[in-house]
Amino acid sequence: MGRGKVVLKKIQNKINRQVTFSKRRGGLLKKAHELSVLCDAQVALIIFSSHGKLFEFASTDITKIFEKYRQFSHPSQDNNAADLDETEASYQMVSRLRAKFESLCRSQRHLQGEEIGTLGVKELHKIEKKLDRALLKARQRKTQLMLELLEEERKKERALEEENEQLKFELQEGQHIQAV
Repeated sequence: MGRGKVVLKKIQNKINRQVTFSKRRGGLLKKAHELSVLCDAQVALIIFSSHGKLFEFASTDITKIFEKYRQFSHPSQDNNAADLDETEASYQMVSRLRAKFESLCRSQRHLQGEEIGTLGVKELHKIEKKLDRALLKARQRKTQLMLELLEEERKKERALEEENEQLKFELQEGQHIQAV
């Protein structure tokens, strides 16, 4: 026996709405990935949460998919060819920059451990290598700073020892003069 039909209306409880969004988003991303793999289809999926957070999936380069979509949905017209070429170039640049920005944001989220549920072993291995390199650099920089701090403290220690020796010498001279 199957589940009853779900009434489609906005979920009023914020927590329930967020949980439902998260689960359904995950399912939708999984289905998009499966469709691209099983059917060798070019799939692009963009989701904005109610808080404005971006979630996306692209089976290939998202810019190429958008360009293909634009060509199918808006066939070019020969009117004002020069203006169209300029607009086209601007659109392509904006699309490339947007795709690059989205890719960098996605990469940053992955490096922060977010949205890694849909990643495969290969992508997770790449992220692990990047994190290992970043950790190594951070440790090297920390070690360098600690060595510099240690050297500064040693210089202070030597200066204090010299000052202490000078004071001992002056004290001994003062006692020697009083004894005479």
